[in-house]
Amino acid sequence: MTKTGIRPVQLWQPEVRVDHRADGSVLVWQAGDLPTYPDRLSDRIAHWVSAAPDRLWMAERGADGAWQGLTYSELWQQMRAVGQVLLDLDLSVDRPLIILSGNSVAHAVVALAAQYVGIPSAAIAPAYSFVGAGYEKLRDIRAQITPGAVFVDRMAPFATAIAAVFPDLPVLSQDGALRWSDIVQTVATPAVDRANAATGPVTVAKFMFTSGTTGSPKAVIQTQRMLCANQVMVADCFQYFQSQPPVVLDWAPWNHVASGSKVFNMVLYNGGTFYIDGGKPTAQHIGQTIANLKSVSPTWYFNVPAGFDMLIEAMKADRDLAEGFFREVQVLMYAGASMAAHTWAELEELAVQTVGHRILMCSGLGATETAPAALYSTLPQSGPGNIGIPVKGLTLKLVPTDGKWEARVKGPSVTPGYWRNPDLTGQAFDDEGYYCLGDALRWADPQNAGAGFFFDGRVAENFKMSTGTWVAVGALRAAVTNALAGLARDVVIAGEGRGELAALIVPFRPACERVIADGAAMPDEAVFDHPAVRARLAELLSDYNAGAGGASLRIGRAAVLMRPLSIDLGEVTDKGSVNQRAVLRHRADLVEALYATEGGNLVVTSAG
Repeated sequence: MTKTGIRPVQLWQPEVRVDHRADGSVLVWQAGDLPTYPDRLSDRIAHWVSAAPDRLWMAERGADGAWQGLTYSELWQQMRAVGQVLLDLDLSVDRPLIILSGNSVAHAVVALAAQYVGIPSAAIAPAYSFVGAGYEKLRDIRAQITPGAVFVDRMAPFATAIAAVFPDLPVLSQDGALRWSDIVQTVATPAVDRANAATGPVTVAKFMFTSGTTGSPKAVIQTQRMLCANQVMVADCFQYFQSQPPVVLDWAPWNHVASGSKVFNMVLYNGGTFYIDGGKPTAQHIGQTIANLKSVSPTWYFNVPAGFDMLIEAMKADRDLAEGFFREVQVLMYAGASMAAHTWAELEELAVQTVGHRILMCSGLGATETAPAALYSTLPQSGPGNIGIPVKGLTLKLVPTDGKWEARVKGPSVTPGYWRNPDLTGQAFDDEGYYCLGDALRWADPQNAGAGFFFDGRVAENFKMSTGTWVAVGALRAAVTNALAGLARDVVIAGEGRGELAALIVPFRPACERVIADGAAMPDEAVFDHPAVRARLAELLSDYNAGAGGASLRIGRAAVLMRPLSIDLGEVTDKGSVNQRAVLRHRADLVEALYATEGGNLVVTSAG
């Protein structure tokens, strides 16, 4: 494809500063002061209630399939009514609200109502309520934050979990004793205004839980300062929001910080409109996303790479879908996993075919502990991988560690710590107060920090082979996934203490089934275990190995994972991010079996 220009979009013009310190560490930051930000997020809601009261704030599909939602003025009325009910229930920072169900307009209102009156909420992955009689993670969460009430949209899916873990707590829902239709009609008293006035920058807005893949989920404190400062950082980057409030269609779960704080608050802060996408990047649910994109043209769009792969497949077959998708969008953002080069190229080609120019594609880096935006990439790139530069107001500290640059950050959007866990909080920060991300970065251009950085793996994921050679897992996973030409949505790398590396391949069904005659009609296991698929994977891996270099880059053994990754075991999050360590821990028997086979010519097998 001949490169064409990128659709012009108003973004920041950063001036990046660098300080090489005597101890070998490097500080990187943007010159200039962070613009002022409000003391509480509800101040921005009040602004939009005055400036654009009738603008649609949020919408979801109703029972009849039509979009239904609330304007900013309707949000204000319902938020204050619900806030009154929460105060009447005597909730507080020590008795917060716990939210078990997924994304919905009511979920959004109750979370904002709690923030408005100074009561933290905690959105929990719905999967934790569906994992059986033990409900260990839910019990751990309850013990940590001692909630005073529960919200669910509908009682039925969560009734068993509530009875097991929260039997003594009042439940707000559409169809329970505390019925939502009655709650939103409550008359707010002056107590609601007094409670809001008492909130400020250090008020705990909510708790967000880490994934819990290495133990119990941990409650990360999210203050009003964190949320507001981070939104000013985001608005400083995407300056076109000032003249074009964002229109977003988003599926990602709100119990994750990427959507639950960044995207959710980005729309609210800038007076935009959030359409809740009931779809997901899965074979069963991508159809809903496609239907929604035919009625909503976003101006800013986020997805995980697997989601973009599925949309590409659909847009190739449906020009109307492609035209609606690209019509208004200014920025495409990917995160959650590495994007393959072919995905990037196909998105660019589709954009040029549809609207005559490329769309800026960017990524970034963040964490639950950073609210989350910490780095953004906005310079046009020739391919995926660059995660950009630190946002204004945040300082990036790079510390040389085992031949890599370990990333740490400090600024107003960084958490003060973990709720009721001073030991864990102390371990998370260095002696200068920088939060240790646990990620390694590499310079795009060591002579020009403004060129950004590439993700260089999780520090804890890297390992040594039997030869003593370090394996940079993050970069290797991206390279191998890219080499598999769309047949894999990710790979997991094994080989610690061994003489050669192995890859556990997470297959991407739409691409795999095209390798087989009549593949679309076959069940998953038949597709993923088909000799033609395994032969094609072996061919692609052999081609990759031919140019890979040393043993720390070559794949000597590989297996296609037949059993889906488990959310319950922490192998994958509900937004699709694969956890390398969790997969290796829970599938150690498969790894052992893979290494029990004779070495030599590369053979791709299947693993249960």
